[in-house]
Amino acid sequence: MFRQAIVLVLIGLSAAAAHSVDYKAGDLQIGHPYARATPPGATVAGAYLSIENKGKTADKLLRAASPVAGLVELHSMRMDGNVMRMRAVPAIDVPAGASVKLAPGGLHVMLQELKRPLKSGERVPLTLVFERAGEVKVDLAVESASAAPAGSAHRSHADHGAHAK
Repeated sequence: MFRQAIVLVLIGLSAAAAHSVDYKAGDLQIGHPYARATPPGATVAGAYLSIENKGKTADKLLRAASPVAGLVELHSMRMDGNVMRMRAVPAIDVPAGASVKLAPGGLHVMLQELKRPLKSGERVPLTLVFERAGEVKVDLAVESASAAPAGSAHRSHADHGAHAK
């Protein structure tokens, strides 16, 4: 019985490791890049990840690209009174010795003009371009649309076409 418990724990750890892929570029560690599955006809999706700068020099995420989208932008979201405001940003700073989280309701990569729906379980290529670390190719793990955090103000990207720039 003890062996069975150990085997189940190891299987769980390896499954978690399979979903959590990290990428390294110079002093940058990019963790858990993912997007949510989209319904048929959706034209936008958000991409999320964490960036840890283990170096002594700041870096900056300048842009991103993906073959599944006609346009990819860096975005921020913030509450302005009772209204969630989203804007394209020219870059995302990654300070030395710090981490930046791109997550629903905050900074994120916006995939626009989707060429096809994103399907749960697939991996989607995304290229990140940093000022110092250069080009980094990652795969977004597409997670179930129902995996959105409870209470997230950023569950849907259906309203992104009307955002202010």
